[in-house]
Amino acid sequence: MKGLLVLTALFVAVFGKVTFEGDQVLRINAKNAEQISLLKELTEADLLGLDFWMNPARESLPVDLHVPFHSLQAVRAFLAYNQIPYHIMIENVQDLVDKEQLQMLKYHGFPRSTDDFVYTTYHDLDSINLFMDMLVAENQNMVSKIEIGQSYENRPLNVLKFSTGANRPGIWIDTGLHSREWITHASGIWFAKKIVTDYGRDPVLTDILNSYDIFLEIVANPDGLAYTHSDDRMWRKTRKPNPGSSCVGVDPNRNWETGFGGPGSSSNPCSQTYHGPSIHSEPEVKAIVEFVKSHGNLKAFLSIHSYSQMLLYPYGYTQTAAKDQAELHELARKATSELQSLYNTAYTYGSIITTIYQADGVTTDWAYEQGIKYSYTFELRDTGRYGFILPADQILPTAEETWLALMVIMEHIKNNPY
Repeated sequence: MKGLLVLTALFVAVFGKVTFEGDQVLRINAKNAEQISLLKELTEADLLGLDFWMNPARESLPVDLHVPFHSLQAVRAFLAYNQIPYHIMIENVQDLVDKEQLQMLKYHGFPRSTDDFVYTTYHDLDSINLFMDMLVAENQNMVSKIEIGQSYENRPLNVLKFSTGANRPGIWIDTGLHSREWITHASGIWFAKKIVTDYGRDPVLTDILNSYDIFLEIVANPDGLAYTHSDDRMWRKTRKPNPGSSCVGVDPNRNWETGFGGPGSSSNPCSQTYHGPSIHSEPEVKAIVEFVKSHGNLKAFLSIHSYSQMLLYPYGYTQTAAKDQAELHELARKATSELQSLYNTAYTYGSIITTIYQADGVTTDWAYEQGIKYSYTFELRDTGRYGFILPADQILPTAEETWLALMVIMEHIKNNPY
């Protein structure tokens, strides 16, 4: 009987999830503005269940489109009819998800300390929370956990504070705002361990932490992360219901005040870039806003996303150059150059609107408008071969190289106080 119960639980666990069997990711290379316009029309075709991993923006940038199996024929016909070239990037999305799940099961365990923790696999919310509690317990002289609010589903919004003294200016880092970007949470966990390991050993980091506090929110969207593990690996948004719509969730990186509701976001609750009913409507966003304002002395706001290998600075909502653009651009050049020095991972850098596309209501623009000069968004590996399902064997190299870029930015902040 017990065996039957276990089997039933496994059955529910597997078959309660959204499956991606036969789904494909197409890389589309539009040849002109007209084709970009046609692809933008596809973004509103809710019935096809399409998921743009990389949105149509301009001819020079590829468009990555996750197409459910049932819509493949229609999408291929549409592309062929309009003579829009494409090729298959991911043959069967479910194959990658299955491999990822098997890898996680292989390394599933109960670590006794952060030294035993497995940094080379992806972790669910409970495991990440356990890691944070262990890190705090092991480093009480430097690390504390602050609850800055609660998510829509009443999960704590935890921030790790790394501090060696009172009344210091701060550096903010968040990962996992978009819940399916698992490489960001994994990198955030590694960053946290790196900070406590290197303090007192690495003179540059030691210097930084003797002058600044670091605030690290590893899971900025806990409801979304939990849902990616329980129900839908590809879930991006928050989990708050939308009145009058069967579609759930808001894009927490389109919900910020600066540029809110502009054309670089969607008013459709079913869209992946739905801006939400009002400014800071999502408790996950509101908590960060209130924390930043109450702290009052943050000098950097670094938001970590994936994928596309980019380092971006304001603005996303307007073509107007940020007043500090020259400095931000040069610092991005140095940071990406240092990042590339480790594994030769090439990054593009520049303002959001000129490097990718118009994006309204995003974190980096809002933070910059709050007077936080060093506001950047990272887009981690890769450039589309695996997209959001980056194999776990790339966690460590991704975290290591990104850390080099973060160190360049943090050292610059230390040497250029304002």
